[in-house]
Amino acid sequence: MLNPHAERPPINWWIIGGGLAFAAVSLGIGIVDVPGGQEIVFGVSMAIVLFLMWRITSELEPAARHVLIGTAVLVFVFRAMPGPGAGSTWWMIDVLGFDQQFLAELSVIGSVLALAGLFVFRRFMAERSIAYIVGSLTVASTIIGGPVVGLYYGLHHWTAAHTGGFVDARMIVLIDTALESPLGQIAMVPMLAWIANSAPDRLKATFFAVMASFTNLALAAAQLGTKYLNQAFVVTRQLQDASGAITTPADYSQLGVLLVLTTVISFVVPMLAVVFVKVTRFRSA
Repeated sequence: MLNPHAERPPINWWIIGGGLAFAAVSLGIGIVDVPGGQEIVFGVSMAIVLFLMWRITSELEPAARHVLIGTAVLVFVFRAMPGPGAGSTWWMIDVLGFDQQFLAELSVIGSVLALAGLFVFRRFMAERSIAYIVGSLTVASTIIGGPVVGLYYGLHHWTAAHTGGFVDARMIVLIDTALESPLGQIAMVPMLAWIANSAPDRLKATFFAVMASFTNLALAAAQLGTKYLNQAFVVTRQLQDASGAITTPADYSQLGVLLVLTTVISFVVPMLAVVFVKVTRFRSA
């Protein structure tokens, strides 16, 4: 049981070469500071990871390959959705009056509840397909995130007036963080469980590494999407020079549209991915 393999698997030079190329490109472009470097790193990294995925999935039967690819696509799309960027945090600090301590507390609560969510929802993850899970998480995240969008349009004033000041902006954000945080890492688990159960024994570690790299690239895609949205809908925070003169005025006028747009994108695109997997041969685990 402790040593199930009599022989070590042969070295896969394609995987090693691809990993080295991935590291070299990322480091090289980052050090040189090439214009558009973020997009270049993402594009080259994606090409390398897709090549590695093609190499390792050739070891699977066609049906298993389609399941893994469909699952990976769903997880990638779900994790690649853009956010509103730093502008929403600036607005919470400058307009809602949140301080650094409260934001730090939200971060800690989110991290703890994300871990707790893996235990709370373990049966849900075990019994449902990844398409069902991604669809459910998308709907839940949209509903839970709605009150944060509402804050921009004065929801906290209405709730505070009807609850004697108890449900104010801080309470709404705290409840939203407590509800949404457990959902964060759930989508990754079914794919990793499928690899552990169905990938060839001698390649399980390789499958884990390559597929995790692919889904982590989704976070880079989310950052790029956020950057492009911030360029289209500019949100600025007030800046002052050494003399106290305002060099950049605060402008949160487009933040509302940005919050609504990211919410719509984060709902529509994952649901389209679920439909794609359902109607094509790329089934999900």
